[in-house]
Amino acid sequence: MPLLIAIDGPAASGKGTLARRLADYYHLPHLDTGLTYRAVAHVLLVNGWPLDDEAHAIEAARRVDLSNLDKHALSAHAVGEAASRVAVISEVRRILVEKQQDFARQPAGAVLDGRDIGTVVCPDADVKLYVTASAEVRAARRLRDIENRGGTADLDDILADIRRRDERDMGRTDSPLRPAVDAHLLDTTEMSIEAAFQAARAIVDGVQAERNDA
Repeated sequence: MPLLIAIDGPAASGKGTLARRLADYYHLPHLDTGLTYRAVAHVLLVNGWPLDDEAHAIEAARRVDLSNLDKHALSAHAVGEAASRVAVISEVRRILVEKQQDFARQPAGAVLDGRDIGTVVCPDADVKLYVTASAEVRAARRLRDIENRGGTADLDDILADIRRRDERDMGRTDSPLRPAVDAHLLDTTEMSIEAAFQAARAIVDGVQAERNDA
């Protein structure tokens, strides 16, 4: 049977790394849906257009190609912050959600991570995970990622940015960030990525076992 895994959570919670690990383990295609919003934001930034320029944002969303998302170019901190602002545009969300749902309809299933996967994009997913961690731990992780790529940043600035993004993502009217009612909560504050992966795998294996017994 197809296996569709939906993973949601705030910035730097570890959901992306966890999604990639699960996709590799279960041999499933993976989509980081955040990259689709980053792709739209990147177009606006490169062209010097305002992030609330709905017409250009909508056109950029229509042109997003899920098979050609340059993760390296889209991973910049500024692009992530811009993406959070672009994501409040309802028509942009509608266009990108349709593309994400098309990706999820693959014969074997898929793993998708983002902020509205279990609630909006794939409400009928076989497994839903909501991955979170304290804002302080997430800020430290983000700083470590930046430094590992050779960059520099201030921890307090990153923490403030994460809190702003949380407020924006959780407070938007259209598809706010929140756990689906049937999502499994995974708090990674005190977890290594390996521990988080093993916990998530146990949840997925348990769901599969229930399906096989049904």
